[in-house]
Amino acid sequence: MARKEYDVFVIGTGTAGKTVAFDCAEEGMKVAIADNREFGGTCPNRGCDPKKVLVGITEAMQLSENLKGKGIVSVPKISWKDLQKFKSTFTDAVPASTEKKLKEAGIEMFHQSPKFLNENTLSVEGKSVKAKKIVIATGQKPMELKIPGREHLKVSDDFLELEELPESIVFVGAGYIGMEFAHIAARCSAKVTIVEFGPRPLAPFETDIVSHLTKASEELGIKFIFNAKVSEVEKLQKNFRVSFEKNGKTESVDARMVFNTAGRVPSIDELDLEKGNVAFEKSGISVNEFLQNTTNKSVYACGDVSASGALPLTPTSSQEARIVSLNIRNGNHTKMDFPPVPSVVFTIPQLASIGLTEAEAKEKGYDFVVEYKSVPKWFNAKRINDDVYAYKTIVDKKRNIVLGAHIIASEAGEMINLFVLAMCGKLTTENIKAMIFAYPTWGNDIKGMV
Repeated sequence: MARKEYDVFVIGTGTAGKTVAFDCAEEGMKVAIADNREFGGTCPNRGCDPKKVLVGITEAMQLSENLKGKGIVSVPKISWKDLQKFKSTFTDAVPASTEKKLKEAGIEMFHQSPKFLNENTLSVEGKSVKAKKIVIATGQKPMELKIPGREHLKVSDDFLELEELPESIVFVGAGYIGMEFAHIAARCSAKVTIVEFGPRPLAPFETDIVSHLTKASEELGIKFIFNAKVSEVEKLQKNFRVSFEKNGKTESVDARMVFNTAGRVPSIDELDLEKGNVAFEKSGISVNEFLQNTTNKSVYACGDVSASGALPLTPTSSQEARIVSLNIRNGNHTKMDFPPVPSVVFTIPQLASIGLTEAEAKEKGYDFVVEYKSVPKWFNAKRINDDVYAYKTIVDKKRNIVLGAHIIASEAGEMINLFVLAMCGKLTTENIKAMIFAYPTWGNDIKGMV
């Protein structure tokens, strides 16, 4: 049998991978795509989309809690079983729908992770295939904690599929995933503990703003154990015991279930990259300004798996896919040039950020002014009886433009998008204040933040 040959072979069917595949197929190229998991990728199947569905029900509950006695008589109870059933209406159809669209586009599908045999040849499903261009878009996966008892640790996929919520949970790691799931679990009546290696949650975010979230989380009932290095997970009769080193001593905490939320790493270990002469590093596939691999010019990488320096978020994956798609179809003409990228932690309240933190602005040598205020008396917080609302903005003194914006609020995720517009458009603070927004809206409040 003749070896199959393709113009483009894409590894990964998430946001980045399928975008490149569809674009190239539409251009008339012979395209194949492979995945060792459900087609559609992390975000719609087991990531941001189903997570946000779970968050939604807790938002309704929290709003009722805030307004209890202000017109709300009693706070509703959450049925975890019904919530999971509702969530499945968003996820169940994704793999089949993705495969149907790929088939209609004439893209050949493989249900296995390929391995490189040489620079342009892959082994997949027992077949040897050749491709002029190979796109790696395999995303990230949970980082393995190399400790005794690690086989007892669950990961985010498991949390999203829980048939019943355990009465107590330990999350190892206070990043995005740990904090978001902790808030969901705590509002659904679980006793939650977070064990974190560092001195606070969400290390990349602005310290002053995170402090408000830490306090709000503690008031929700979440217990934090900071500066603690987890050393072992032991199975007991009913519970699991998590041992950790703190201040030179070994301590422990017990729970019915333990989740590894210590972070994610590039999903590249099954690819045999060395055989393909594909350079890689800790943050993923090494790429140049065209998102082309630095050692194998036939290979491109996009999405969370590329070491491009961009935040590992769905919107940046889409942007990187666009760049790779253009460069494969038209030659290397399109360089990475990312606009300011916002990020949101979907806890309650939400924490949102874009641009530089105060520490980063100092490090880069900017002459800037900082405005940091806690404003729970502003109307939008008062009308929902929410006592957590704060912001921090960093403004360049010379150009009078926003260098960074950081918000904790019920609707911080929507508010930060207005700062995206302001920063991408290089609007001055005078430009922002001169705009007329609908009132009373959360968006209108940004004029008081600069």
